[in-house]
Amino acid sequence: MNIKKIILGIMALITSTTVAAQGDVYKRSQSYEWPTDPLVVRKLKQWQDLKFGVLIHWGLYAVPGIVESWSICDENWISRDTTKTYQQYKEWYWGLCKQFNPTRFEPEQWASTFKNAGMKYMLFTTKHHDGFCMYDSKQTDFTIAQHAFRDNPKRDILRHVLQAFRNKGFMIGEYYSKPDWHSQDYWWDVYPIKHGRNVNYDIKQWPWRWNAFKKFVHAQTEELLSNYGKIDILWLDGGWVCKKNQQDIDMPRIASRARELQPGLIIVDRTIHGPYENYQTPERTIPEKQLNYPWESCIPLSNDWGWVRHPAWKTSTKVINTLVEVVAKGGNLVLGVGPTAEGRIQPEAVSRLDSIGQWLQRYGQAIYNTVTTPYYNEGKLWFTVSKNGQQRYAVYALQDHEPLPKTLSWQVHTPKSVMLLGTKKRLKMIKTHDGKVTVTLPTGMKTEPFALQLNM
Repeated sequence: MNIKKIILGIMALITSTTVAAQGDVYKRSQSYEWPTDPLVVRKLKQWQDLKFGVLIHWGLYAVPGIVESWSICDENWISRDTTKTYQQYKEWYWGLCKQFNPTRFEPEQWASTFKNAGMKYMLFTTKHHDGFCMYDSKQTDFTIAQHAFRDNPKRDILRHVLQAFRNKGFMIGEYYSKPDWHSQDYWWDVYPIKHGRNVNYDIKQWPWRWNAFKKFVHAQTEELLSNYGKIDILWLDGGWVCKKNQQDIDMPRIASRARELQPGLIIVDRTIHGPYENYQTPERTIPEKQLNYPWESCIPLSNDWGWVRHPAWKTSTKVINTLVEVVAKGGNLVLGVGPTAEGRIQPEAVSRLDSIGQWLQRYGQAIYNTVTTPYYNEGKLWFTVSKNGQQRYAVYALQDHEPLPKTLSWQVHTPKSVMLLGTKKRLKMIKTHDGKVTVTLPTGMKTEPFALQLNM
């Protein structure tokens, strides 16, 4: 049998099993606590207006094109290369740092691509659970700046990424994993890794080691917020590292210092209800009902967060309809896109993002800077309202391969007239005594989701 096919099969198995299993990891908090700092509240309101962002996962896992970090975790849903022992596999994975040399890294290409897609804010993975830093951390030598890419003038990847996006007017966010599976103060080689993703030693027995880990996390977050200019969002992943799970890293201290360095900083200690979860982050899902507080669905463009060899892409129509539903329910959508090991955004991703951006150029008025309305959905129609309350919109979530309807009908939002958004074309409208509205759509429309302006 062809060895290359065996390896690719193993890679695909790693990808497919982890995608399915991770869906149940992150549970959305069932309540929300508004921050009391007026600067944070103001920044949150600004962030809510943006509606659409990008989450960039990039790290060691891009070299073989496998799912991010998870294959080195010993949880029983993980599949990996069965020709290696677990220790051999981890050593192989750590050794990818010697191969990770993204010589085609051009952050300006990224920023232009996502700007053209209509995205308004960004989150970049500074460090995932595997501990490999995508910036020049002084707390460890396990960084992009210390291995194969060390002689490149762009070795401090994070600095160049953030500046490229600032130049395009993005709100800037840093993703940071609280756990660190490479750190001897989290996964200590004295003990086997027998607690899955969690710390593998008894913190009560070894408090000095856990204190060393806390010091490490505090120092790294301070680096991220001190050395890279204006930061708007600190997006903390790895919700199992928390006080409730006996892994207290002193979030009050982290938050206090963070906001000394970055006043008004939005902190997202995801899945940990309380004052440091400034917005909620349902992963790969959309809440069933409208939520009138800050939240963000985080959903990848393919089935995976990072780049994989054979991605299963979502269509641009699928992403648009997801965005429409999320916004009508009061949230933002951050779309996950992973660059290749060379540092490029794949053409297949670019083409989908371009289509999304073109749609937003036509219909973005119904998306950006809108707020919710209590009656927000009727069939495939989703309703939004301008911030000043003067204008209402109805967005029809046309599905892939669905023909355009000839007419649309709805109740409750009864306008004086209806226009196809992005044009000055007033549509023929009939109102009945029971409040039902029926409009006739013009011929020649592009077969895609579309938005109507309801003139009240």
